Amino acid sequence: MDRIPIEQARDLLLSHIQQKGWELTDIAEAYGRISAEDVFAPAAVPSFRRSAMDGYAVRAADTAAADRAAPVELAVSGILYAGDFADIQCTPLSAVRVMTGSYIPDGYDAVVMQEDTDLGMEKVHIFKAAAAGRNICPVGEEFDSGDLIVSRGQMIDRIAVFLLASAGVDRVKTVCIPKVAVITTGSELDDPHGALRAGHIYNGLGCAVSYAVRDRGAEPLYVLHCDDDADDIADTIQGISGDVDLVITTGGVSVGEKDLLPQAMEKLRAQVLFHGTFIQPGTPTMGAVYDVPILCLSGNPFAALANLDYYFPYVMARLTGHEGYLTKERTAVLSSEYSKVNRLRRFVRAKYEDGRVYLPTQGHFSSVLGDLTLCNCYIDLDADTAVRTGDTVRIRMM
Repeated sequence: MDRIPIEQARDLLLSHIQQKGWELTDIAEAYGRISAEDVFAPAAVPSFRRSAMDGYAVRAADTAAADRAAPVELAVSGILYAGDFADIQCTPLSAVRVMTGSYIPDGYDAVVMQEDTDLGMEKVHIFKAAAAGRNICPVGEEFDSGDLIVSRGQMIDRIAVFLLASAGVDRVKTVCIPKVAVITTGSELDDPHGALRAGHIYNGLGCAVSYAVRDRGAEPLYVLHCDDDADDIADTIQGISGDVDLVITTGGVSVGEKDLLPQAMEKLRAQVLFHGTFIQPGTPTMGAVYDVPILCLSGNPFAALANLDYYFPYVMARLTGHEGYLTKERTAVLSSEYSKVNRLRRFVRAKYEDGRVYLPTQGHFSSVLGDLTLCNCYIDLDADTAVRTGDTVRIRMM
């Protein structure tokens, strides 16, 4: 199968992914979920006029002549704290002692903050005139009845949770959390919980990929490992594919004797969508379909994560209907030397800051991940293109 541009590979994979269904989610569990419906406010919030501060509810007209030299005296008709309700009759030259958030009885149209009074209990002296509406939170200040407070496809963040809870919405339809299987392959990989055998390495990549999946909002339902055995790989995929929305494998996609993913796909009679893209690292990445899409990544750690960071945000956006999963792309001024002219398009790990991008390290080895702690983006370099310090380059945030 011929190599294809990575965008074409992405679109082939996405063509076999459909948006998930929805489930009712309790508001206490809704944070970070994607709304599957437009939610409209069932009532105005607040549903009554509230005091914006501690002071006295008054009729503004009664305070028009007030100043410190000649304060206005008002009779205090009662006191209201936040949460209190009393149908206090509004009469001329009267006031109600109120606290921040408390109900304001009908007829009173302003609140004088307590610093502009003598804090009287039965009678209060007002030292400053109040304008109508001053220091009052009106009905519907947050939103009115019928207002759209959460949109379909919106991620429910802390503000959305506040708005939903404030409206008395205790459950909301949310997109079901995407489920992913992560399968690392390679007989050389040992479980980090056990002893390291001679000639082996610990399987850090399985942990990294599963947490990358979790960070993007999906559930890594399975995190499994297979040795270099095409039958075992095929049987493992067959056994779990019905439970997940996507299978991600690492390793075994190149042309070596132990690169067995193509054989496993053949045993499954899976439809291979692509095998090989015009990108470095991760040129041999493969996409297939067996019940669900399968994204087969390189076993080299950086190649695996760089390509996962490219494909998976698009997968999540398609599964959830939330475009916010898509990676931010922008341009930046290159502030480091990069003298290599690549035969293929290349993703180069880098650090973006204040419109400039630089290379924290000159090593660009697919087997090395440690220097990613210094990076927050990939420079996307075209094939056969030389770049110099000061050039504008495309970048994709991690």
